[in-house]
Amino acid sequence: MQNVYDVLQERGFIAQVTNEEKIRNLLGEEKVTFYIGFDPTADSLHVGHFLQMVAMAHLQRAGHRPIAIIGGGTAMVGDPSGRTDMRKMLSQEQIEYNGSRFKSQLSKFIDFSEGKALMLNNADWLLNLKYVDFLREIGVHFSVNRMLTAECFKTRLERGLSFIEFNYMLMQSYDFLKLFQEYNCIMQLGGDDQWSNILAGIDLIRRIEGKEAYGMTFNLLTTSAGVKMGKTQSGAVWLDPDKTSPYDFYQYWRNVDDADVIKCLKLLTFLPMEEINELAKLKDKEINKAKRILAYEVTKLIHGEEEAKKADEAAQALFGAGTEAENMPSTTITKEELSHGINILDLIVNCGLVASKSEGRRLISQGGLTVENKKVDSFEQIVTLDDFKDNTLLLKKGKKTFHKIILK
Repeated sequence: MQNVYDVLQERGFIAQVTNEEKIRNLLGEEKVTFYIGFDPTADSLHVGHFLQMVAMAHLQRAGHRPIAIIGGGTAMVGDPSGRTDMRKMLSQEQIEYNGSRFKSQLSKFIDFSEGKALMLNNADWLLNLKYVDFLREIGVHFSVNRMLTAECFKTRLERGLSFIEFNYMLMQSYDFLKLFQEYNCIMQLGGDDQWSNILAGIDLIRRIEGKEAYGMTFNLLTTSAGVKMGKTQSGAVWLDPDKTSPYDFYQYWRNVDDADVIKCLKLLTFLPMEEINELAKLKDKEINKAKRILAYEVTKLIHGEEEAKKADEAAQALFGAGTEAENMPSTTITKEELSHGINILDLIVNCGLVASKSEGRRLISQGGLTVENKKVDSFEQIVTLDDFKDNTLLLKKGKKTFHKIILK
């Protein structure tokens, strides 16, 4: 069997490691317990987390044991990594609710059956700490001067760094120490923005236990232009189908830039590299085949095969496959609401096609909105019952975003 380290490297996951030769040997010769943390600062995981979930699955399939940490304790403080301002403070109740949502999403993807993986909440040990004892036992091992050289803090010094955020590195390091001591967890993984925090945890284990632990970070999911993926005009691309529908999720991946499709196939699917390398040979319009495969495979992993097929059929209908677009995002409107007609701007805001009327005006002024294949050229256009065909109205934003209005 191929060493999973080589698998991760070939597919483009690995950004930095603390001891490449040792880590590769460990992953090739032993059963390693490792962990990745997920702070529940929202009520759903998003596509940035998904990359780490795929890496976790690769390692589990190779026989290693993942620990998924739900950061119920660390989320009370907020990670300053990658932030230009302080995170919004959440209540403990909100964090607990968010954490419960994370658990169900992770369980669909990682096998948590007996002995194969663990899911723990760091609130179980962090929230019961006595502050002065923690400072004496853990804080004494941290140099403020060294902490201030960490990238996660350097980028915040000019704008201001709150004292509560300054504690985050100590808390995450304590997580690693706790898992090392109680579960023989010797490796922490995470996005590359976690490098400083991971190094701090390794150093804490060395100081207290006199033993070596290891760290590995993954490349962040970005476009070829270096912009983080997973954002749309309407917000983040979530794994929860109630926040991002399976169709919209599919469409996001179907519409990635040509330059990004092969990278996404490597990072976000389990397709064999031989197949991906063949897809990489496609040129010009043929690249759409690779995009369709990417969208289907990623949607299948998150939402299941049935939803992936529905989304694929709906998309094909819109691009000329000839089937009914039953699974397209839709909004229902009553005849009473249309009795006097509705302004086009109100309609596209109400159905979520745009986030605001000002965005709608820009869209129309740029010629990017059509109603039943007719370009909208006036902000004052009124949609009436006469515009509907078989009680449906098809809206299109740009070239590839569709929405169906259903008359009830």
